[in-house]
Amino acid sequence: MPLGLIGKKLGQTRVYDANGVAQPVTIVLAGPNRVLQIKRTDTDGYNAVQLAFGPQKPQRLTRAALGHLVKFGVLDQAAADKARDKGDKLALAAVARIREFRDFSKDVKTGDLLGPALFAAGDFVDAIGVTKGRGFEGVVARHGFRGGDSTHGAKGWHRRSGAIGQRLFPGTVMRGMKMPGHMGQVRRTVQNLEIIQVREAEQLLLIRGAIPGANGDYVIIREAKKLPQALARRRREDAGQKAAAAKDKKGAAKAAPAKAAPAKK
Repeated sequence: MPLGLIGKKLGQTRVYDANGVAQPVTIVLAGPNRVLQIKRTDTDGYNAVQLAFGPQKPQRLTRAALGHLVKFGVLDQAAADKARDKGDKLALAAVARIREFRDFSKDVKTGDLLGPALFAAGDFVDAIGVTKGRGFEGVVARHGFRGGDSTHGAKGWHRRSGAIGQRLFPGTVMRGMKMPGHMGQVRRTVQNLEIIQVREAEQLLLIRGAIPGANGDYVIIREAKKLPQALARRRREDAGQKAAAAKDKKGAAKAAPAKAAPAKK
């Protein structure tokens, strides 16, 4: 995986660009991300960077997580041993959520803090999250069925699916039949979302479009696979050069002297 961050979806709003056009954006808290572990091909079999995000009190972490944090210098052993003791404790920064990013394209070392500065306005990202849970839904809500007729004697079939099997052989319900069931609460990826603003001081990314999940859910923001940073920035440079050339051409046309009108005979 190329560049990526763990973040938290905060909500939706809109901002105005330089031309006064409103841009609908989702606000993502994307930092700080702590570099916990760096995996190498020679020792671990693959290259990866392990990031942690979100504050958490030590007594709310598992013993395995505490040992992992002690191993990589985030917490000392004495504090880990006292994690279950009574009394209020300060929350640790960037430890609540731990995720691994393979083939991380930025050189980092253990203990580094990363944030939204990894990206720039105009870059494209993929957003990965868990969709909102909708509970048990029928076929109309879950699959978009039209349902039965509302009139002409139809009774009790307004939101049903109709026949699901066969009268003759094999006389069974075929695999994959669309039926009522649990809707939502599944992992989804939305690709090629544009970053409108990067607010480094506030650790915020303003991303154009919708991101899976409810407000407050954890999300993964990674460099777009189909539109990586190098390609997006090259496109922006080409567009800027074209705009500058068109502006120069327009200015040259205005500065050129007007042709004299032909004399009347």
